[in-house]
Amino acid sequence: MTIAAITGSNRGIGRATAEELGRRGVRIVTVGRSGSEAASSLRRSLEAKDAYYGHIEVDLAIPSQVAEAADELRRIRGLEILVQAAGIIERGCVAELDPESVRRQFEVNLLAPFSLAQAALPHFLEMKKGRLIFVSSISSESPTPLQSAYNASKAGLTMMMRCLAEELRDTGVMAAAVLPGAVDTDMLKGSGYKPRMTAEEVARAIAYLALDAGLGHNGSTIEMFGV
Repeated sequence: MTIAAITGSNRGIGRATAEELGRRGVRIVTVGRSGSEAASSLRRSLEAKDAYYGHIEVDLAIPSQVAEAADELRRIRGLEILVQAAGIIERGCVAELDPESVRRQFEVNLLAPFSLAQAALPHFLEMKKGRLIFVSSISSESPTPLQSAYNASKAGLTMMMRCLAEELRDTGVMAAAVLPGAVDTDMLKGSGYKPRMTAEEVARAIAYLALDAGLGHNGSTIEMFGV
């Protein structure tokens, strides 16, 4: 039995990934906030596939809650896959962006993934296997007006993955990232861009890295520009 923990699983890419991995026989631990109809419907869908394993309650913007979630993650002894798909974007020009907004975007997009990866690593290294998959963004590699905090946090996430991958050489553990462009999710609203791909397309790329890709993909990024 393969167990995967997925952040941001209530919506968008995270939800599509939970559905895709569940369809492929993986047991899913959802990581995020419960209580919404989206969370409830996802649980029902996973249970119908016999793919629901559990839930870790956390607001990734609150460091104390992330620390508690990391402790819970450490206790999942059968965990083999950690997909970090949670992300937020709050647009504004550098001159006017609220410092609290900057902090919140870095907490969710970079610092929480760093902490949760640290929590999963000892178990993965002990098993000599495991996959850490990060959902970054094409925006991590190119400047975009009104997205300075988001782009910077995602650039940090991509580089963190690459540094981690160097540390994981010859361990049997792999880190990789998917860098999607304009996806048809709520995060695209207000950007001025048209959707170029679906969340399900991104989820299939994540599933490939999580289940099918060889260790030669350690440190790699799948860039998805769309059509």
